[in-house]
Amino acid sequence: MATQKSTVHKLRRVYVWEQPVRIYHWLNALVIIVLIATGFYIADPLVIQSGKEPSQRFVMGWVRLIHFIASYIFFFNFLFRIYWGFVGNKYANWKQFIPTSRKFFKEMWHVFKMDILMLRGKEHMSVGHNAMAGFIYFFTFIAFLVQCLTGFGLYASMSSSWFPKLFTWVPYMFGGDIFLRQVHHWTMWFFILFAVIHVYLVFYHDYVEGRGEMSSMGGGWKFIEEDVFTQNKELPNAPKS
Repeated sequence: MATQKSTVHKLRRVYVWEQPVRIYHWLNALVIIVLIATGFYIADPLVIQSGKEPSQRFVMGWVRLIHFIASYIFFFNFLFRIYWGFVGNKYANWKQFIPTSRKFFKEMWHVFKMDILMLRGKEHMSVGHNAMAGFIYFFTFIAFLVQCLTGFGLYASMSSSWFPKLFTWVPYMFGGDIFLRQVHHWTMWFFILFAVIHVYLVFYHDYVEGRGEMSSMGGGWKFIEEDVFTQNKELPNAPKS
């Protein structure tokens, strides 16, 4: 009787996502959820009857306060990520996000064909972000910047604090608060769309590749095929699994 040979993959355990990157990621996810929820309420608040208790009629005040606190956390967490893009490991470096070579664009096209167009071919195996993901994250960082500018630009006219006052020039750049508020709202929908696609692709790659894509953002480790490891001389040494 003929026996079917089973394919055995030798895996190497590689530390990819450093702890500061993981903390940034989950803190960012949390504050974005809070900002979206409170932002929806601020844009379309519930009708509070005048006969209600004063504490119940101050719901908008509490929602705005939570929104402002979350916006500060979002802003300084974003600044930290910019800093870590210069001092972190190779997987957190800005070279992973900004196209600087023909190889980067070639990898982007390959990933686009496999993940978006679903064409047949050899699956691209990357250790950190693949080029397409990195490029999309670069646009996400730009959206972070736009959201910070528009948000604090709107806040500047109603705050007496020195920090929001640093953004008093933003409404003039956007032609006034009306358009500024629209850009702030549109960017929020970008985050919602991005979150849906991001979660789907994480589950997809975790299922297809089986390399610990989901758990890696918890512990930082991925499991990389030995042949992929040997082809990339820049990977850090890690114990075999």
